[in-house]
Amino acid sequence: MAEVEIGNGKSARQGYALDEISIVPSRRTRDPEDVDISWRLDAFDFALPVIAAPADSVVSPKTAVAFDRLGALATLNLEGLWTRYEDPEPHLEEIAALSGPGVTRRLQEIYQEPIKAELVTQRIRDVAASGAVTCGAVTPQHASELAPALMAGELNVLVIMGTAVSAEHVSKGGVPLNLKSFIRELDIPVIVGSCASFQAALHLMRTGAVGILVGVGEGVSSSTRSVLGIGAPQATALADAAGARSQHLEETGVYVQVISQGGVVRGGDIAKAMACGADAAMIGAPLARAFEAPGLGVHFGPDASNQSVPRGLPVAVERHASLEEILCGPGHFADGSTNLTGALRGAMAMCGYANIREFHKAEVVLGARTGQSR
Repeated sequence: MAEVEIGNGKSARQGYALDEISIVPSRRTRDPEDVDISWRLDAFDFALPVIAAPADSVVSPKTAVAFDRLGALATLNLEGLWTRYEDPEPHLEEIAALSGPGVTRRLQEIYQEPIKAELVTQRIRDVAASGAVTCGAVTPQHASELAPALMAGELNVLVIMGTAVSAEHVSKGGVPLNLKSFIRELDIPVIVGSCASFQAALHLMRTGAVGILVGVGEGVSSSTRSVLGIGAPQATALADAAGARSQHLEETGVYVQVISQGGVVRGGDIAKAMACGADAAMIGAPLARAFEAPGLGVHFGPDASNQSVPRGLPVAVERHASLEEILCGPGHFADGSTNLTGALRGAMAMCGYANIREFHKAEVVLGARTGQSR
């Protein structure tokens, strides 16, 4: 891609966000009922290409079961309130009522309660008791120490997640997590991320992960771009990751799932993410609007309570539909905030594609912004 000169001695690539592109209909259409939007993650099959983000405002053990029954995967934050407190609901109620300049300080205080290994194991077992696929997220910093608790709970899928995770971490203080050896020894499917470039995506794929998260600074509740100055337009990041997946597939014969993280607010955003190369989308804010969401009308990500560099505030979201309506419809709002997977199915049908991997070939064009995705 051509570079643009920023000034003498500095240039940059042009990048594009999801709301800067549109999908072009092809010469063929098909019935929406004939479109397959399912996807496979290692040995697990899901009817919907959606992963609920590991935000305490979105996923509880109870809602994880609800997502599974709808055909989606839910990621429980195993370093969140559910593994720090026996009963986190009073704290969620307090967070939902917070306002003013002291919000971040109070969040930090609430999250200072230590993570309890026995609660990590118990929360996994609570979800597993229903027969649901269990998925939990940890940070690279705590992955090794929590591994025994994860295995004791017989976790099905692990997400190792940070703002920007690399396969090569350099540190003078202590031994960093070796993703490649850790994934090999753990012997369960692992998703890692997030990343936002071709090289970073390719290196993460080479760790043995079954999926990678793509997206930095794209979340509705994230202020990573303003606090750290880090981020990448999502359409370009996904296209880069898709290119890395093709190279990795050619080198190894292994197809790694590309998962779009952040930037998805409406059904059209999911469709455009898939057209740019994503196999599934990790979603937070739209699901926080569900009546069942534990955030009680407020959404916040894991980075909001960071003890040294907090990134993001609790964001008020209108609770206006059930999880089922938001994911599967029928939708009763014309803004694309409900029936997200129905919108994806409709877009694929209008363009004539039978499944998500075929949809990766869809033509996209640059055009006027359709609204803010972040």
